[in-house]
Amino acid sequence: MLNLNQRDTGTFLFVIIIAVLAPFIMNPFPTDSAMAQFNAGYPDLMQRFVIFGIFAIGFNILFGLTGYLSFGHAAFLGVGSYAAVWMFKLLSYNIVPALFLSVIIAGIFSLFIGFLCLRRSGIYFSILTLAFAQMSFAIAYSVLSNPKFNLTNGETGLQVYADDIQLFQVENLTTPHLFGWTMNTTYELTLSAWDFQFNVGYYVSACVMLFMFYISIRIFRSPFGLMLRAVKTNQTRLNYTGVNTRPHTLAAFVISGMYAGLAGGLLASMDPLAGAERMQWTASGEVVLMTILGGAGTLLGPLLGAGFIKYFENILSKINDNVLHAWFQYLPEWLENSLVWVLHWFTGKGWHLTLGLLFMIIVIFLPGGLMDGANRIREALRGRKAKKNLQTPVE
Repeated sequence: MLNLNQRDTGTFLFVIIIAVLAPFIMNPFPTDSAMAQFNAGYPDLMQRFVIFGIFAIGFNILFGLTGYLSFGHAAFLGVGSYAAVWMFKLLSYNIVPALFLSVIIAGIFSLFIGFLCLRRSGIYFSILTLAFAQMSFAIAYSVLSNPKFNLTNGETGLQVYADDIQLFQVENLTTPHLFGWTMNTTYELTLSAWDFQFNVGYYVSACVMLFMFYISIRIFRSPFGLMLRAVKTNQTRLNYTGVNTRPHTLAAFVISGMYAGLAGGLLASMDPLAGAERMQWTASGEVVLMTILGGAGTLLGPLLGAGFIKYFENILSKINDNVLHAWFQYLPEWLENSLVWVLHWFTGKGWHLTLGLLFMIIVIFLPGGLMDGANRIREALRGRKAKKNLQTPVE
């Protein structure tokens, strides 16, 4: 299927099924139950799952295959967002030209940065990418917000206004759309006590993610991907054999940057606003955590890591003291107040502490990330099944 082997075909079909059924899977609890707080099947969060999944998939092509750790990939995310918003301002709200421009501009920008940074490796490469990302953030925040040539609008952020040019403006379409299908259109379905929301923007983003995931599979299984693995294994030995690894690593860097630019364009398609905060070092660190947490160098790992972090980031931050009191209201008052006091430090504004603890646990017990845990479970089930077959008497 699609020139994939049996295992990759199964992986791809699994991702397709999860993407299609996400509105059901992410709403496991009835709306009126106390556990509804853990539901995540609403459009904004599901779109972020797939968009940051694209970001992490692209980063994994660089870090997972070559071992080059970039601390500046948020620069390409921000450049993609700015390019998309400028396309909305000058051309139309149709997201197709905006996404194409995001990918092209991010590719050119990553080619320039990669050409300079890849002259070094290891920690020196990481520091160089971080330096370029912070310079990009500073330029977008201050220099390019100069009134003479305001390209980024500084701390306010670049956004679309009613008096913008928009050469191909369509009447009655004042938000990003795909040939008339507005990205913020949501269809609601109620089944018993469950509410499901089907958002056009989510499924458009999910289709883009599936296509980019398929491209990543082809890259992983190609001779180009094999060369990138060789670079990660022993680049010095390759150089001694006369192989010039620079073009391969630069190509991986540019491809990874284009993935980030596409993710930035999709973020702008959700909300036509681009700000310099998307280029900060914290955003670069987030995609590093997503990839490592899910499993660097694996196909599904970046998607799992992106979903894990974005889920807990959004769910835990919403759990305040009122929600905690509602959960424990049936307990004695002293016990209720004690539990709320303890959990108060791990939820709401303290969600970073919980996420940090979860990250530490996974790194300590699952060095290969969430995919390492999945593989261990699969091997355990296979071993149990094989043992059962051996114990079954043959008639």
